[in-house]
Amino acid sequence: MKKKMMTVLVFVKINTRRFFRDRLALFFTVIFPLIFLFIFGGLFGKQPTVSFKVGLINQSDSAFSQQFVSDMQKSKTFKVDNEVTDLATAQTKMNRGEIDATIILPTGFGDSKNGQYPSGQAQVIYTQNNEQAGSTLVQVLNAQFQAMNKQYVHADTPFTVTSKQLNEQGLTRFDYTFAGLLGFSIIGLGIFGPVNVFPELKKQGILRRLHTTPLRVWQYFMSTAFSQAIVGLLTMGVLFAVAITVFHLHVVGNWLELALFLAFGIITILGIGLAIGGWAKNERQAAPLANIVVFPMLFLSGTFFPRYVMPEWLQKLSAFLPLTPIIDGIRMIATEGKHLTQIGPQIGLVAIWFVIIYAIAFRVFRWE
Repeated sequence: MKKKMMTVLVFVKINTRRFFRDRLALFFTVIFPLIFLFIFGGLFGKQPTVSFKVGLINQSDSAFSQQFVSDMQKSKTFKVDNEVTDLATAQTKMNRGEIDATIILPTGFGDSKNGQYPSGQAQVIYTQNNEQAGSTLVQVLNAQFQAMNKQYVHADTPFTVTSKQLNEQGLTRFDYTFAGLLGFSIIGLGIFGPVNVFPELKKQGILRRLHTTPLRVWQYFMSTAFSQAIVGLLTMGVLFAVAITVFHLHVVGNWLELALFLAFGIITILGIGLAIGGWAKNERQAAPLANIVVFPMLFLSGTFFPRYVMPEWLQKLSAFLPLTPIIDGIRMIATEGKHLTQIGPQIGLVAIWFVIIYAIAFRVFRWE
């Protein structure tokens, strides 16, 4: 048995060296996921402050209106376009989509009423294509004016609402996206790697020569699984380093448990690549079958967008895809701080797929 395991270790070294010498494999396994990381990190990595691009036309000469304009220009919520000085310019910019809406302070806005307190009615103008932004802007301004009104008029409010912040930080869009990008990297490493390599090895007659040696299929599979797990963990280490450094990803889970689960996921998905690559005689057979298997998982397992945005029936269906529990488990450990003992359903489903996938892989594998 010791001699057989030494054979496995030798092939682990050979397969790992072959990977790092293959520039194309390095690109699709390391660089390609990094490109997606920067794209989606740029989109979801920072939670933008909600703001409105507005034109502000002040037709009043009151001190209150002047102070209101000054406060608006300093506000982070409103981005005032200083080029808007009249309604014609405002309409042109709204039609072009350069501003969301225009706020008009009419004549007399902010003048004192009977010498008591300033008053007035601002007008918000928006186009049909910006109806949502315009209505939201009206609500924001109403909230601000209500706060101002309390300074001048005190009235009892029978019904009120209060808020309470939990001492917990919810997951951001980037947290969901990053776990999906790791799943994307696992697919590239576990499926496209063997699918591209095995037919080429068959074409060159390398697998045929290996078949004439005492090497067994399980030894070859185990060595490939170990080498891919090593490469995969190194690749994901790079992704984590970039996500933490550039996009401030906060990993709260246990790193060792995360590494173990990642390795388990890589080896499981690798079985699909071993089955397809081991069965196919050439690239023409392998590529279409790989795409049939990969694309449903890419779009339904939460790789590029969260599964909770899908219809409920599709969420239930996609939950049984091999990649889904892997991505869910990564997210639960890395960003929710759960332990392996707390993600039993995900581990169980991955284990079931592990048995099914490798049973098929051993059955269909051929050396030629």
